[in-house]
Amino acid sequence: MTNEERLIDMEIRLARQDDLVDTLNTQVYRQQKKLDELEALCTAMAGRIRELAINASQRTAVIDERPPHY
Repeated sequence: MTNEERLIDMEIRLARQDDLVDTLNTQVYRQQKKLDELEALCTAMAGRIRELAINASQRTAVIDERPPHY
């Protein structure tokens, strides 16, 4: 293998690696974006569950009270 052939082979490999790195960067970006969306959704759901739990506990307290005529 001549030096020119070796150089061409290395340039081809480098071009393929650059393409692979770009593809992987794009995939990581998409995954991070999806993770951010899911994290925001989980935070919203946790807040909603907290609200529902508070509302349920307040309703239970009112239901368990004796009516004023007793």
